[in-house]
Amino acid sequence: MHTVEIRERMIRLAEELGYTVRQEWLGGSGGGLCEFGGRRHIFLDLALSAVEQLDQLAGALAQDPAIHATRLPLPLQPLLGVRRAA
Repeated sequence: MHTVEIRERMIRLAEELGYTVRQEWLGGSGGGLCEFGGRRHIFLDLALSAVEQLDQLAGALAQDPAIHATRLPLPLQPLLGVRRAA
């Protein structure tokens, strides 16, 4: 699966878990997880490559305990540090 496809799947997963994913031009110096207004947000820096944006998403979601109780698509599991039995 292509990096951009994995990135899109991870965005959908974040939204399913209740995050608002905002894609903003931050000049390569920002992004990540934040909470305000009683909601959880993940900011993706559009100045970064798709791989770097995927790293931002994975870093934010890997901190969420709900990840371990969620059925994850196989391509996302290693990125989120989740290991499943075969």
